[in-house]
Amino acid sequence: MRFAKRTWTVVMLEGSCVRLVDADNSVATVLANFLFAEPDFEVVGAPQRSVPPFGLLEELPEQVRARAYAWERHVREVETGCPVPGQDQVPRAEFDPARRTVAEREEAKAAELTAAGQPASAVTVRRMRARYREQGLWGLVDGRAARRRSPVGRADERVVAAIEQALQAQRERSTGTLSRLRRTVGWILEDAHGVGTVKVPPASTFNRLVHALADRQGLLGTAAQRRRHSSRPAPPFTPTVALRPGELVMLDSTPLDVMVVLADGVVGKAELTIALDVATRSICANVLRPMGTGSVDAAVLLAQMVTPMRMRPGWEEALAMSRSVIPYERLVSLDVRLQGAAARPVITPETVVVDQGRVFISASFTAACDSLGVSVQPAPPANGPAKGHVERTFLTIGDRFSQYVAGYTGSDVTQRGSNVEGEACWTLPQVQDLLDEWLIADWQHRPHASLRHPLAPKLTVSPNEMWAALVGVTGYLPVLLSEDDYVELMPVKRLGINDYGIRFGYRTYDHEVLNPHRRFKSTAPDGMWEIHHNPYDPQQIWVRLPGGWEEVPWIHKECVSLPFTDFTWRHIRATVERRGDRDEHEQQLAQALDRLLRRAGNGEGTRRERTVAARASAAASLAAPTPHQPPDFLTAPTSPTAWSASSPQQAWRSPTTKSSRTAGTRTKSHSAHQPMPTTAPPGTNGHPGRPPSPARPGSTTPFRRRPSGKSP
Repeated sequence: MRFAKRTWTVVMLEGSCVRLVDADNSVATVLANFLFAEPDFEVVGAPQRSVPPFGLLEELPEQVRARAYAWERHVREVETGCPVPGQDQVPRAEFDPARRTVAEREEAKAAELTAAGQPASAVTVRRMRARYREQGLWGLVDGRAARRRSPVGRADERVVAAIEQALQAQRERSTGTLSRLRRTVGWILEDAHGVGTVKVPPASTFNRLVHALADRQGLLGTAAQRRRHSSRPAPPFTPTVALRPGELVMLDSTPLDVMVVLADGVVGKAELTIALDVATRSICANVLRPMGTGSVDAAVLLAQMVTPMRMRPGWEEALAMSRSVIPYERLVSLDVRLQGAAARPVITPETVVVDQGRVFISASFTAACDSLGVSVQPAPPANGPAKGHVERTFLTIGDRFSQYVAGYTGSDVTQRGSNVEGEACWTLPQVQDLLDEWLIADWQHRPHASLRHPLAPKLTVSPNEMWAALVGVTGYLPVLLSEDDYVELMPVKRLGINDYGIRFGYRTYDHEVLNPHRRFKSTAPDGMWEIHHNPYDPQQIWVRLPGGWEEVPWIHKECVSLPFTDFTWRHIRATVERRGDRDEHEQQLAQALDRLLRRAGNGEGTRRERTVAARASAAASLAAPTPHQPPDFLTAPTSPTAWSASSPQQAWRSPTTKSSRTAGTRTKSHSAHQPMPTTAPPGTNGHPGRPPSPARPGSTTPFRRRPSGKSP
């Protein structure tokens, strides 16, 4: 017998023990039940008996199965004399094993079958007996009926190979017709086998052959469907299930189907980026920006998720967390920042699912996730179903929010009205405020078909109700971000410190705080210094020095009187010709930028210049505080690090306000332990309680930081 990957001979049985000896005269004593339970145990030379594959038999036609069962009765009668075992029957004389030999019984059975209209010989009966002995009932089945048919039938293998090659070649191309594919296959056959050697099948036969090959591989359909099928990971894979808040958060961006007023009457589209918690279906954070979301906006989402959303002036009290199903009293005892917060969950992400967009796979966003202990899980490229939850959320936002906002464009150009630009009346911050209010009033309180209460599976619940049910099981741990944490979330560059300072983006940044480190290498392996910057406010950068973060301003900052972004600076660089050395050219760029912003502010300049300036003004206004909205973090008595990113206006702000430019000291406009004064701004466009268009401050710096004791 075979046991433990060796061949043994049984020499003795003693009770439940078996004495074995192998070819090397090694002796082993094994318990019988342990011997029989061994996976590779078998008796060498014993006939193999198998259970008939009844599942395969059920797939066969009825007449094929009836014929197999009939042969089974004939074979049993030849071997035992009785067609049905287990019954007290008297064998017929011609099949009695006591009076006839096996050969005589086979001859009698062959004659009987032939007389019944089923021609058979003794050899056929003998062959069926052998097949039944080896395979059981399955051996008596007609092999022609059980044969697996090829999906392409008897088509020429060379034609099949050419069609598969053509289908694979057009996987990433625009969708074409079957006639184009047929011509392509003909060219492939001519190149491979010569002209006229292999003919392309007729159109009808060719089309059936293409569908037989392509339907099972996803090679037909739209270009998006083909790309999605080709980007799927290799199976098998298990669907991901999120059982606690923050376990799986999906991030994605899409253009919002609403025209907004950027600045100075310029109308354009905005891009929406959201973070959706899969376990609760809560939209934990959202950022609305002019087209072209950057990595700094993705980092804003991370900060918004761990920060409570503050109630806005003009909002109904029913939108407050204290009035919702969320266990407010218990949570506020753990995190005082929740006092006066809106009814939106505060969820710390564990894993974020992102697509292959440059914003989410950038080094700065990955570094921001690492600093917060968040794992990044990229989805396959061009595969929407891999993050289907957030894709479906965008459709709901369009159905329940966007189409009710002035300036709605529809989901595609075929649904767009004739004067959408003329209907637009909301600025970007106003649309952001409307969206925030809708998320609290509608999305977070509306029952979701995919959300079921753990103790009542038939009951659909809202995202807030689901979070209230799960937070009692998983617990709540507040995450407080310090001033340095905001700098950590900004995009990163590694540069050197030279005599002239730091050059980045064709701009020079310098300050006396860099004096001890000029022309010196850092302790990093590459010798470069870590630089963080804000693309929406390039007027300063932050340098990690041995003593911590230090802010370094742009040397031509005073030359530009209006806010601008890195996008505006790149436009100026592309339009201004260099006519001197580097320092002179940088000063010329700064002066040209100031002239551009002034012309656009007065309604002058080309359409392109007005659009560039409007985008810069809109993005900068979202990154800067407004006179009507004091810092929300001042209401949090827990610590100066309590921070609210409830809207883009507060997205990049710290507990310290802008430092003095004359004395080099830092002052605060409010105490961190003093309630925030709130003032409801006047209505806009006939809607009371809506914030007006934010004023453009002279500086868009999210927060300033100067070395202590240093003068600017």
